[in-house]
Order: sequence, then structure tokens, then C-alpha cells
Amino acid sequence: MMQQYLRIKAEHPDLLLFYRMGDFYELFHDDARRAAELLDITLTHRGQSAGEPIPMAGVPHHSAEGYLARLIRLGESVAICEQVGDPAKCKGPVERKVVRIVTPGTVTDEALLEERRDNLLTAISMHGERFGLAAMDVGSGRFTVQELEDRETLSAELARLTPAEVLVAEGVELPLPAEQRGLRPLPPWHFESAAARRLLTVQFGTRDLSGFGCEHLELAVGAAGALLQYVQETQRTALPHIRGLRVEQHDEAIALDAASRRNLELETSLGGNAAHTLAGVMDRTATPMGSRLLRRWINRPLRDQHTVGERHAAVQVLLETDHFTGLRELLRGIGDVERILARIAIHTARPRDLTQLREALGRLPALHGELEGLAAPRLCRLASALGDYPELHEHLVRAVVDNPPVVIRDGGVIAPGFDSDLDELRSLRENAGNFLMELETREREQTGISTLKVGFNRVHGYFIEVTKTQSDRVPATYIRRQTLKGAERYITPELKTFEDKVLSASERALAREKALYQELLERLCQDLARLQQTASALAELDALNNLAERADTLNLVRPSLDGEPGLSIRGGRHPVVEQVMDEPFVPNGVELDDQRRMLIITGPNMGGKSTYMRQTALIVLLAHIGSFVPAQSARIGPFDRIFTRIGASDDLASGRSTFMVEMTETANILHNATDCSLVLMDEIGRGTSTFDGMSLAWACALELSRKQAFTLFATHYFEMTTLPESIKGIVNVHLDAVEHGDRIVFLHAVKEGPASQSYGLQVAALAGVPRHVVEQARSKLIELENERAYHQTEQDPARQMALFTRPEAHPAVTALGEADPDELSPRQALDLLYRLKRLSS
Repeated sequence: MMQQYLRIKAEHPDLLLFYRMGDFYELFHDDARRAAELLDITLTHRGQSAGEPIPMAGVPHHSAEGYLARLIRLGESVAICEQVGDPAKCKGPVERKVVRIVTPGTVTDEALLEERRDNLLTAISMHGERFGLAAMDVGSGRFTVQELEDRETLSAELARLTPAEVLVAEGVELPLPAEQRGLRPLPPWHFESAAARRLLTVQFGTRDLSGFGCEHLELAVGAAGALLQYVQETQRTALPHIRGLRVEQHDEAIALDAASRRNLELETSLGGNAAHTLAGVMDRTATPMGSRLLRRWINRPLRDQHTVGERHAAVQVLLETDHFTGLRELLRGIGDVERILARIAIHTARPRDLTQLREALGRLPALHGELEGLAAPRLCRLASALGDYPELHEHLVRAVVDNPPVVIRDGGVIAPGFDSDLDELRSLRENAGNFLMELETREREQTGISTLKVGFNRVHGYFIEVTKTQSDRVPATYIRRQTLKGAERYITPELKTFEDKVLSASERALAREKALYQELLERLCQDLARLQQTASALAELDALNNLAERADTLNLVRPSLDGEPGLSIRGGRHPVVEQVMDEPFVPNGVELDDQRRMLIITGPNMGGKSTYMRQTALIVLLAHIGSFVPAQSARIGPFDRIFTRIGASDDLASGRSTFMVEMTETANILHNATDCSLVLMDEIGRGTSTFDGMSLAWACALELSRKQAFTLFATHYFEMTTLPESIKGIVNVHLDAVEHGDRIVFLHAVKEGPASQSYGLQVAALAGVPRHVVEQARSKLIELENERAYHQTEQDPARQMALFTRPEAHPAVTALGEADPDELSPRQALDLLYRLKRLSS
């Protein structure tokens, strides 16, 4: 057995091998040690190899999915080795082979997947500074490719896709994020474009790839071929649900880099709460596939205003007719048709997948009824794409019981009346006793032997027993089976036939049921292409219907998209902050046009500057996914990118400080921003000294102004507020606040002009900094402000004298008026002498 195990393990050296032994999957040697550590299962020893005990660990076959799920989340891959031989016919170990390989990017089992997130496998090919990127969701069959011009764009796309596994050529250094898991090196020839083209055309059944628009994308085709080959090797079966691929163009969408996605908290909150994200607020979809589509929209807002406008129109019609409520209830029972079809295609679908599909098909007529008469062009096309499957639905109703078991393993899935042979086998299995009683009664009547009885034992099987005194009355058709002291036992052709049927009825019934189940999957595969189209339509209908519900619930309005550059928002709100606040949210507008290309935003900490900037970006993003937006009104022009530089932290893994992270992100913005970009810059330069930071902030603002990017620039450097005096297109605005005694009240309202002060000490007091520390800071602040004011008036002796002779001007002055000069500290005395010298000159 160990020889067999080692032969199989040698074919999969880098994978954990689940080796089936009876009711367990066993692991041996290093696999056992690793599994015991990762899964917290018992490590035992059994037998010996080279004089040493063999490490061994195992998991029960019936609960293996839970263990697999944990391993997949940890980035591990597992080869599943099953018993494929017949134990009764084998000499030595039962024949075994690897029937599938489970990797993070190729899982399709429901228990191993997050239902509301895509599980993507990607492959990357590289030539110079150009990259080919292919991505596939094996659980749905979605397959996309694109070619990218530089490393920054590749990094941004990987941040959007967040793949579970990445295939790369061995020895090739790629600019992958440090946190990227599931890196899988492959031989370089797997990425060869000519071989990839042959593999892809065979899979799609086409002569070439011109129909998919990727005929000349050599790098993308190479990546796609490597990806497809990997999926074929791991699934070990045909992949009929992968029927084509789609070319994505980078300029089709508004680009967001990894930092912007993180700062805008699209799907992941900086605080770790998934509910406090844009997706967390906007996703109330009824189906998992609708949720995944909505999240793809959020992560890839489109620049095509026609497509986005059609979505807006569909949402508006659903709102105006109030059909979104009825559609929502119907969609709730649809389930995850997209992934069910993938499992049907690779013949891993479970019985309850089929009942869920049956339920979905049964709801299609009612969905057609809800959509009838709705005038939006997008809804009309979706209604057509939904299709109708009365015959297939009826077939599933007749074939599968109402509440089937989880797996087909023990039968009980195929409904009574669907197959006469199965019904007969089940009847034999369940009604053997009745048949024997009827046979005994009939034989007594026919032979006239009153003591005749039908019996059974494990050695001889079924028999008819007659006492020896009446054995002379036995018919010639009886065949003697056994002689006892006082009786004879016989078998008849009818009883022998019955015996053969009954003894194997359970086994044959289960085999017949499994065969019928496979036939049912084959029957569903005949309509796979149409069913996948239906699943796509259902997902989009769910996403649009969800946007209508959100618009109604969250008081959102339809934005106006036009070709005029700029942005005009009245009464804008932050869609996430508004939902988590206890008090009413203060709405604010923003105006950006050719005369207002940059807003310099000042105001106190906690005054709302970051919220104001983020809400502007999120409103633009929501408008370009087809959603209504949180505002009184919104006119939005064309945008190509959204950049954010908000907040920072050390990148310890890469050895980068907070300031280095800040400058790296700033450099990316300055290199790539255009006059159609929306840029959010928050507190540039705060990670270094005051003068360095202010100089950098000033220079960055000048560069963004030169590029004509639409920019929101928040700063605490009040020197920045003088920029509008010399540069056209820059305007000051501020977040308002008022002092009340020693306290501060944030008004969160955006007003024109610069802020009068930063209120830093008041915020410190509000945060709980000890009172005496705040007072010390206040004294130091007065000193520093006087120093700055003094040096700013060096050319005006009269202003210097007035400033110097104020009672609060400097501790040294106060001390001089109240104490003997000999009692001054050396620092006070030196400072006083320096000032007196400056005044006398």
C-alpha cells in the first residue's frame, strides 16, 4: 500500500495528498505533519519505513469538505485520491488514482466558496514592460483577457480582481503585491501563444480566436492558454461551461489603483467591518450571483455613458412602477444558478443543486409577468434573455424528489414513477416479505402440501421446505437444494430468479439511481448554453433591482451624465457614513469646472474634510456603475481615473515608512493624472518636517494645477491658501466650526474661503488629552505664533515693536516686567538680548 501511495505522491510532490482508505482520507510523512499543524488534527505513527515509524494523519471522508475549506483558505492545494478498483477483484491494494485537484483558484464546491465573492484564477505572461492577464471564475465559466502597458496598471488590475491564485512562468520576476497569496509557478512553455491558441480553439470549438477579438493579443492568449491547461489538469474532466472568452480594454472603465480602492473602502473597511463599506451598504441583492455582479460593477465603474445610462433608466422604471418589490420576492427563491450550472457541467452537482435549479426554472414565468410592459430597453433585453423551460422544469419535477438527501451516495434522490426498472428494484427490496408470503400460499394451494413453507438462510439463500413424509408430492419442477433429517429443501426457477433479484436489489437499485442521475446531468448539459444565458440575465436583473431598492430606501437620486468636463453636486452625502451615524448627516455640494479645477480645503481635524472628499469620489463611482446617488442633484462629466492619497501607514513587509508610502502614492498620481481625472489629496507632506512637508504640498498642488486635474486638496498648511491669489482655477473652501468656551463645535458645512484657524488644541481636549498638557501646548503655540509673526515683520520695525511689547508677546518680556533680570533663566536672557538687538537695529 505504501508503495502505491509513494508512486501517486511522486506525481504531486507539491500538493497535500488525500489518500482514500475506507472511510478516511489519510496523509503520510511530511503531508501528515503539515496537515496536523494546519488542521489541528492528531498526528499518529503506523508501520515503519527505513526503520522509522511512518507519520500518519487522517480526516473522515464524510466531513472532508470542512477540512478542505480550511486548507483552501490557507492557500494550500489538495490532490484527492479515490479508490477506483473493485476490492472483490483486486489482489493486493485496491486501485487508486487522483480524480481531482482542489486549489484556491479552481474550487467549485459550494462549501469551499464565499457565495458573494468571485473566486478568480489568474495567469500573467510578460514581455518587457507589457503584460498579458487572463482571469477565470471556474465556478461560473467567466473567462476574460487583457493586455496591459505597464506595472502600475497590472498592479491596479490585480487589486481589482483580488485573485485566489496566480499562475506565472518559472523564473520570471513579476511586480506582484507583497500580500498576494496563491502564487503558482508553471513551466515557461505553458505560456507559449501558438500552443495556447490551439488549446483554446479546441475548447471553444472554433477555427481561430478572431471572433473573440483577441487574435493579435499574443501575451493575453499565452496567459489564457496556461490558465485553461491548469484548469483542465486540476478538474480532470471536460469543461463544457467554459465556452468562450471576453477581451477587456483597460480604458473601458474608470481606473482605480490599489490605494484608492483601499481608501474609498469599496469592499474592505479600514476598520475591518465589512458592513461599513460601499458594498456593505449597497448590496441587498436577493441572489449570490447578483451580489457578485454588483461587486464587479462597484470595482469596475464604466466610462461608457450609454451603457450606464441604460442602467439608470432601468432603475428609474423599476422605481416608478414599484415593480422592484415583487421582483425581489421572486428572485429570493432563485438561488445561485450560475455556480449550480458549473457543477452540472463538470458532473459534481449535488441533488439539492437540481432542486434549486428546478425552483429557479419554475419562477421564470412569474418573472416574465413582472417584467411585462416595463419600457426600459435594458429590462426588455433581460426579459428576452431569461428564456422559458417548461419541458425541462417538468422533467426535473418528475425526476427528483421534493427533499433529496445532500449527496447521491446512498440513493433516495430519483422520484418514484420516473423509471420503471428502478421502481421494480425498489419494490423488490422493500416488498420481499410480501412476495414470499404470496409465493408460499400459492405453492401450498398448487401442491396440496399443507406443511410447505418458504425460508431463507445465509448459506443456501431462499428455499422451499417440505417434510420428508410429503416429499413424494413435490412437483417435478422443484430442484433439491439441501437434505435434512426430517425435511427436504428445494428451489424453483421462479424462486431462484427472485433470489437473484432480491439479493442484489439494493446494490442494483443504487447503481441504477446513480446512472439515472448522471443521465439527468447529461440532459441538463444539452441546454447548458441557454441556461448560462438565463443565469447571466437573472444576475443582472437582481443587481438592477437591488439598485432600485437602495435608491428607494436610501433616498438616492438619478445623476445626470454628460460630456461637459466637471462635476456639480448639490446636497451630496457619504453613503456609508450617513448609515452609521446616529445624528443627521450634514450634506455638502461641490462645484468643479474649468474655472474651479482645484479646491484647497482647510478646516479642523474631525471637521469632515476626508468625508467630504471621499463622498465626492463615491458619488462619481456610483453614478458610473448605474446606481442612483446620495445627493439632491448631481451632474457628472466624463472621468478616466479616480486617485486618492488619504491616510497612510508603514509598509513593514516592504521596509517602507509612512512617508515613503505617502510619496510613492503621490508619485503615481503625479505621473498618471490627466485633465479628466478626479484626485483626492489629504494632508500631503505631514510625514516629514514642517518646511519639507509644506514645500512638497505646494509643489504637488502646482503640478496637479498644471495637469488641469479636478482636485480636492485638503491641508493644514495655511500657506497653501494663498495659491488662488496667483494661480487660476484654484479656489479655497473650508469646513466650518465654532468655539464655545474652551470647546469646539463641528458644523461639517463646506463654505467658500479659507478656514480662520485649525482648532488643533480644542480637538486634543475633545479627545481627552490632560488639561495641563493642553495648557502647556497653548502657551507654546502663542510663543511659536509670535515667533513666526515677528520674523514675518522683519522689514517693519514699528510692527515689531508693537508685537514685542504686547504683555503676552513672550515669557521673557513678562518676566522682565515682574522680576529682577538676574532671576531670568539663561535661555530667557539670551532670547531677550537677541530681540533687543534686533529692535535696536
